[in-house]
Amino acid sequence: MRILHVITSLYTGGAERLMVDLLPRLCDNGKNQVDLLLINGVETPFKAIVQERGIRVFALSSTNDVYHPRNIIRMRPYLAQYDVIHTHNTACQLFVPLALSCSSAHPVLVTTEHNANNRRRQNRWLKPVDRWMYKHYDAIICIADQTRLNLEEYLGKQNKIHTIYNGIDINRFVRPINDITGKDYFVITMVSTYRVQKDHETLMRAMKHLPEMFRLQFVGGGEKEDEQRLRSCCHHLDLDDRIDFMGVRNDVPEFLEQSDFVVLSSHWEGLSLSSVEGMASGRPFIASDVDGLREIVGGAGVLFAHEDDVELANIIKRLSENPDEYKSVAQRCQERARQYDISKMAENYLTLYNSLISNKN
Repeated sequence: MRILHVITSLYTGGAERLMVDLLPRLCDNGKNQVDLLLINGVETPFKAIVQERGIRVFALSSTNDVYHPRNIIRMRPYLAQYDVIHTHNTACQLFVPLALSCSSAHPVLVTTEHNANNRRRQNRWLKPVDRWMYKHYDAIICIADQTRLNLEEYLGKQNKIHTIYNGIDINRFVRPINDITGKDYFVITMVSTYRVQKDHETLMRAMKHLPEMFRLQFVGGGEKEDEQRLRSCCHHLDLDDRIDFMGVRNDVPEFLEQSDFVVLSSHWEGLSLSSVEGMASGRPFIASDVDGLREIVGGAGVLFAHEDDVELANIIKRLSENPDEYKSVAQRCQERARQYDISKMAENYLTLYNSLISNKN
């Protein structure tokens, strides 16, 4: 089977991380040819890792102008070579059907919805465009139950909408349960890109309610203007000496191991890989009570009300003062994380691909 995944870039992010861990597994011990097409092929750590793992990577350009119509023409020569084309992110979801509209090739088309919500759905003028776009796909994969429910509310129920949970390389992140007995300082870590859906600001405000013994580190990156916005907020809150911006890292498991608390403050999610990674780390995982997080974290980690910095601070302080509760939460998180192994995810993807090819033939 010849499989092509199409994504805007390999900057840091959950969907991008997924390409790194998932695509080599889809090769199925050499039975399948799996390639990756980028609209923006800028060199990044994720791109280097994907290539090191034996995946061929093609690129249309090296700029961030991912919505330029010329990308439709540029991707056409690649698309006719594959049995399955699997898209991620809006530009790819839209451009691939457009590029194939004048082609004699008829590959199976699959796309993944990575978020429970998006700003595009709030614009009623874009709904006809979305309906046209999704109509051309043989299967739409939702990465979590809430993602599927929200998409079905938007498009209506359809047999081609499937749920396949995202996964991580569990063994890479599992660490022994942390012991905080007698600690005189604590490290809080949030692993996340700098995007509007993330809510770094609430976590920064929570730091104002915590004693000086607590430090915070942000692991991730994003556009310069988003990073500047967060640094300005940090400075405005007079937290420059307690918050560290660590940038994009390839050693996230080690950062989590050196932490005492892992937090994901967000406005919405799909199935956040960083949340599963955090829960696997042997540390309590604390997250916003929003779509895409409550169904993963609820009953295992601890949820706090959306944008409630006081509640978030109180949860962290309570756990820091109660080592037994701290360990109990960490253990529940680790048990939950084991349900999201990427090997199972890859198996489900391949089963779906084969079924779609059989039905098309």
